[in-house]
Amino acid sequence: MNGSTITFDHRAHREFLGRLRTYLRDGQRILDAWNAYSDEHTDLDGWPHDSHAYGLRASRRDADTHTAFEPLRDGARHLLGTVETQLALLPEGQVQSRWVYQLGLLTTALDRLDELDQQWLETQDSLPSVTPGTPAYEDALAEHHAEEWHALDEWTTHGKTILEVNAAARKAPSPLAPRPALAPTPRSRARA
Repeated sequence: MNGSTITFDHRAHREFLGRLRTYLRDGQRILDAWNAYSDEHTDLDGWPHDSHAYGLRASRRDADTHTAFEPLRDGARHLLGTVETQLALLPEGQVQSRWVYQLGLLTTALDRLDELDQQWLETQDSLPSVTPGTPAYEDALAEHHAEEWHALDEWTTHGKTILEVNAAARKAPSPLAPRPALAPTPRSRARA
């Protein structure tokens, strides 16, 4: 998980976790609505009844998912960096084997989103006369959102892993503080 950043600002961390929870809820709602639409508007083989309408609805799904992720975007690297540290400090018996794999998927997806953002900036620079609201701009933006969708879906599907590791880390004994010694019992004092 190279390139991850971590801060000791606990308020920022809690805020980013809140943004993640919001994204997971909204992303799942968007995905559920898409699945319901897709089930209703395709034949048994998965072919859309009206490919144009289906494409427009898929574009809306992609744009809505992008919009839902944007508040989390700035904190995503922080969350990955923090969870990497938390995972390293957890006792081995408390680590689920799937976590490392899922966090790798999230990192790869975020790297892909960064690449796509750079490509989008280059696309905008190459079309200086194309402005928002024009068909050329809207088509290019829809294509950008479509390219992002898989990476965003990875965050919808596996983002809860960050919350799971965070919860396990909060419950785990701290490696920075020794376990409190038990108070001597009357029986152990009598032996001494």
